[in-house]
Amino acid sequence: MNINHTVTERFLKYVKIDTQSDPTSSTCPSTEKQKDLGRLLVEELLEMGITDAHIDEHGYVYATILSTTTKQVPVICFCSHMDTSPDCSGKNVNPQIHRNYDGKNIVLPNDKTQIIKVSEHPSLLKQTGNDIITADGTTLLGADNKAGIAEIMDAAYYLMKHPEIKHGAVKILFTPDEEIGRGADKADLKKMGAAYGYTIDGEELGHIENETFSADGVTITIHGVSTHPGFAKNKMESAIKIAGEIIAALPKDKMSPENTEKKEGFIHPVSISGSIEETTLQFIIRSFEDEELKILENSLKNIADAIIKKYPHSHFDFTVKEQYRNMKRVLDKNPEIVSNALEAIRRAGIEPVLSSIRGGTDGSRFSYMGMPCPNIFAGEHAFHSKHEWVSIQDMQKAVETIVNLCIIWEEQGK
Repeated sequence: MNINHTVTERFLKYVKIDTQSDPTSSTCPSTEKQKDLGRLLVEELLEMGITDAHIDEHGYVYATILSTTTKQVPVICFCSHMDTSPDCSGKNVNPQIHRNYDGKNIVLPNDKTQIIKVSEHPSLLKQTGNDIITADGTTLLGADNKAGIAEIMDAAYYLMKHPEIKHGAVKILFTPDEEIGRGADKADLKKMGAAYGYTIDGEELGHIENETFSADGVTITIHGVSTHPGFAKNKMESAIKIAGEIIAALPKDKMSPENTEKKEGFIHPVSISGSIEETTLQFIIRSFEDEELKILENSLKNIADAIIKKYPHSHFDFTVKEQYRNMKRVLDKNPEIVSNALEAIRRAGIEPVLSSIRGGTDGSRFSYMGMPCPNIFAGEHAFHSKHEWVSIQDMQKAVETIVNLCIIWEEQGK
């Protein structure tokens, strides 16, 4: 496919806009600055001739590429998220292009202690001769997920420039707050009207992910006994210390992110806050099987039960909140969604790889909201860190894959 790509220029522009989300905020979007990118995207979509492009009050960007065929074709949606992770600064991103990458470690220029090592990033070995984009060592890059945004925008630009390409109606959706688990919260799928979707938010070239974790959040609130420390003997029961004992009692060699891989689930404490009288522990529980989620949650509760028995005047609350579920159960009911994506990748000259993701995407939620939605590679690597990188050539292949998908769905229309 001969595309005069605009993906690199778009990507370099988008990453310079700070769109970091904030898990402590209760608003939607969690940060108003995400709308800065949203407004730019709407402006660019309108310039392409996509007349219904708009951003809503919650920061979601919607647009429609009209059908160019007389066939009946399912409406498909391509989706990426605008926010970057709160884990690493996304302000004043200064992207660096490493042309004709030589296969060696990459020393980032503005903090030479930040080195992207081939030994730690073996995917770099596949990129020799390609052009790699990194940040300068002081921030993350924002390829997660501005690579996906740039790829969708480039594909949209190409389709609008070439109306002779036959395709059905194509919807575009850019979401805020995916990094803090809220990307699907205010998405209006009824307004969008897509039968199927694809998030463009994956890592390795050629990969499509049809399976995610199922996820719950657990909150343990410990109610201890506070008293003056000078007169506390046999009276004080510190909720802080009880919380510390619960954390210390978690298995050291299993059931944690640092000791699991592939299809293994985990219990992961992510925050602790409070005082002697009341302390709150926040956990995320992850598994590919819903049944194992319950097992892991029961294991955590049993640990807390065993600890609290030593403190007769204290107690705890144990609250489980569903976050998202493994999308594979939904996608398996519509196998053509994934098979068409595999064919689209093949037509881009890449051998596709079907894989699972040890995480979740907006697509996990969308799949259970009525829009089955696997995840396609965007080329992003080492996300949420100063070592984040993406290959220009991989982004171009993602653009080709998006265009191919539009063509394949039309070919199967009636």
